[in-house]
Amino acid sequence: MTPRERTTRAWLWWGLALLAGGVAIGALVLLPGADPSSLDLWWDGVLSATPDGPALAVSLFMDTVGGGRVATLWVPLTLIAVLLIARRPWATGYLVVALLASAGVVQILKHLLGRARPEDILVTSDVGSFPSGHVANAATLAIALWLLFPRRWVAVLAGCWIALMAFARTYVSAHWLTDTFGGALIGSGVALLVALAFAPGLLAERRGATPSGRVGARR
Repeated sequence: MTPRERTTRAWLWWGLALLAGGVAIGALVLLPGADPSSLDLWWDGVLSATPDGPALAVSLFMDTVGGGRVATLWVPLTLIAVLLIARRPWATGYLVVALLASAGVVQILKHLLGRARPEDILVTSDVGSFPSGHVANAATLAIALWLLFPRRWVAVLAGCWIALMAFARTYVSAHWLTDTFGGALIGSGVALLVALAFAPGLLAERRGATPSGRVGARR
């Protein structure tokens, strides 16, 4: 098995497992008597005992950068510009498709499951609590950037970004904790599965070669 085959196989199985895990959480929390779950209620109690101040300010900031025009327009456009300047067209196309696919899956699940949000929500939100769109978008973006730039520090920052977004969404009562778990798994899974369609170009660009295997010219 070639290194490329090992890589794409890992993307496939991890992507399927993460996506299935996220959907399974959504199914479990909607079982009779399981919504909200004991884990959700416990975490809600922990946050209720947390004083406002920096935590609230950070959470409101994450609400802004993780949704609306910032997350759906300005951040993607900035990254697209950077990738195009770096002459990575495959990475550009992958990022666009991954973010769109993630948003589509999230909206489908939100409307299918129709989970109610916590009652004491502090921010404006759309329909459906599961999965968290903010966290799914953060996870898709984080995993995509890690696939494009496979460095340990990128992986660490990606994990921290997802965790911080999950905390913020629960702190402002926009989501239950299990919503954020589902969003993280679904967003990550979609990022990996979409990468399969772009694998030849993505892996070639990471090596500094063309998709045909020839080393690209450096100017």
